[in-house]
Amino acid sequence: MSSTRLPDFEGLALLARVAEERSFAGAARALNLSVATVSRAITRLEDRLGARVFNRTSRKVALTDFGRTLAERGARMLREAEEAESAARELSSRPRGTINLAVPMSFGLRKVSPLLPAFVREYPEITLNLHLSDAAVDLIGDGFDAALRIAALPDSSLIARRLRPMGRFLVASPGYIARYGRPQTPAELNAHHCIGYAYRARTATWHLTHADGREAAVTPTGPLSVTNIDALLPALLDGIGIAELPCFVADPHVAEGRLEILLPDWKLPGGGLYFITPAAHVRPARIEALSEFLARHLSRSREERC
Repeated sequence: MSSTRLPDFEGLALLARVAEERSFAGAARALNLSVATVSRAITRLEDRLGARVFNRTSRKVALTDFGRTLAERGARMLREAEEAESAARELSSRPRGTINLAVPMSFGLRKVSPLLPAFVREYPEITLNLHLSDAAVDLIGDGFDAALRIAALPDSSLIARRLRPMGRFLVASPGYIARYGRPQTPAELNAHHCIGYAYRARTATWHLTHADGREAAVTPTGPLSVTNIDALLPALLDGIGIAELPCFVADPHVAEGRLEILLPDWKLPGGGLYFITPAAHVRPARIEALSEFLARHLSRSREERC
């Protein structure tokens, strides 16, 4: 017959926090508790379950296999409880609190940072921590509340809101074309110098589709690979090679005649700009406010191509 006692929620939560902090003292500091309180809770949990969750030495604590499995479940339980409390507080109040937002660097500098003054004025009780990096972040593992991603298909384990389409083009400078010629087919790209972007959403291969439905795949090679779109622009404009650019970067340079679109009858896979959040039963008011704000300001205007 199963016990009618409630689970030891406190012990499970403290186990998860000790595992996260890798020490009893660290967990105690994080929770503003005494080390003795944390230690007693872990001992009580071990006695209740009849198994050790930590191997303790004078220098460190290490999870047992049993403890590791239990700590993972405790972490999920703690996260859900924190989300429930946060949602309950915010449902009865205006948007407030901290948002950790991850945004691709070039897009963030061009399109998001100019919006920050308006967001701060509209939501003075929200603190927005903007993290700019082209590297894909693990929202839950890295502690982010939301992210903007430019991708063909977002991670299905996350909640994604498509804000706008985001086309991509193969481009080169007039100087490069004058020196090396203009490729007429995707196959000809194999003989050209190409500039690589290390954080592409899929692979290093360029997949193209013709207007008549034909498909082609090219693995570009060249003298340079970078981890940020803006880092490749000087070399691209100087005629070093061909590169793939998102429309928000390519369009101004194409309009000024500094870059030309190559293979206009061949299209790279269409992508989009997505507002991504971890799956949750109730989304905090501050996250909903940011989602609506970005949707208003980043949706495509009539004048924009992509």
